[in-house]
Amino acid sequence: MDVLVVATAIACAGMGGVFFAFSSFVMRALARVPPAHGIAAMQSINVVAVTPVFMIALFGTAVACVGLAANAVIEWRGVASAYMLAGCVSYLVGTIVVTIIFNVPLNNQLTAVDATGADAIWFWSRYVRRWTAWNHVRALSSFVAAALLLLG
Repeated sequence: MDVLVVATAIACAGMGGVFFAFSSFVMRALARVPPAHGIAAMQSINVVAVTPVFMIALFGTAVACVGLAANAVIEWRGVASAYMLAGCVSYLVGTIVVTIIFNVPLNNQLTAVDATGADAIWFWSRYVRRWTAWNHVRALSSFVAAALLLLG
C-alpha cells in the first residue's frame, strides 16, 4: 500500500507539473502571439493532448485515488487516513472535476472558433483568462494532493 501511495503522490505531482507549466509560461506565451496563431496552437495542443499516455496519467491517477480513498475509509488509521482521503479528494475534485466541468468545455468551444474570424480576438482573450484560471486550480489541487498523500 505504501508503494501505491507514493506512486500516486508522484503521479499527482507530475500532473501538477504539467498544469503548472501551462499556467506559468505556455498560456502566457500563447497570449503574446497574434490571436489567430494562439488559437491555432491551442487547438492543436488540445488534439495532441488526447493521447493514451496523457489520458492514462490523468485518469489513471484518478483511479488510484479512488482506490486509496476507499482503502483510507475501510482501514481507517486516524490522521494518516484523513490526510490520504483529503489528498484523494483534492485530486479528484480539483483536478478531474474541474477538468471535466470547466477546461474541457472551454476547449470544446475553442474547437469551434475560426482563428481568423471576427470574434476570434474577443474569444481568445476571454478563453486564455478563464482557461488559465481553472488551470491554476488544477495545478494547485494536484500539488496539494501529492503533499497530503505523502503526509498520510
